[in-house]
Amino acid sequence: MYNAIDICKAFGDDTRMQIMQLLNASEQLCVCELTAALDLSQPKISRHLTILKNAGLVDCERKGQWMFYKVSAAAPAWVDTMLHEQNSAFGPALMRANARLDAMVSRPERCC
Repeated sequence: MYNAIDICKAFGDDTRMQIMQLLNASEQLCVCELTAALDLSQPKISRHLTILKNAGLVDCERKGQWMFYKVSAAAPAWVDTMLHEQNSAFGPALMRANARLDAMVSRPERCC
């Protein structure tokens, strides 16, 4: 069961909202990709991902040495609606994040 208060608290931070926007636009991303995209340290990204995971918004899967995250398919439908509605508000930041992600040299493989 999802707690709307926990979800809203998780969305109450720009970095977490940007992580969710990036994950929503991708099938999955690893911590190193999010670190590059948002130009933040690995511990900071991991802390934000833990908050999102505890709220039930993201799922993670280990593939070799990489930990991949994606938007939880079990998240309430209103979460997807909110992400789409907020997409334009984060447009410039997401464009910069996607440019940094595209410039990332050694992205991890998606297969096992």
